[in-house]
Amino acid sequence: DPPAGFAADLGSGAVILGATLWGLPVSTTHVISSSITGVGLTRGKGAVHWSTVGKILLAWLFTLPASAALGAAFYFLCLALAP
Repeated sequence: DPPAGFAADLGSGAVILGATLWGLPVSTTHVISSSITGVGLTRGKGAVHWSTVGKILLAWLFTLPASAALGAAFYFLCLALAP
């Protein structure tokens, strides 16, 4: 559906532009996923694949602390291995 795709892209672009102007770090993947969900909600709650939305939310909860922990671990590993 081209209008839905355009609306999702336009909404994502507006949020990313606003975040950039405010100096806020955002994930374009998170913004686009949320925008697509928002467009889906305009067709009713049943139009959204909630199991997929749940998996995305779970991934966000997992990846943020996991990335921070791995970044710290690799930093300390590099310090230990550096001459």
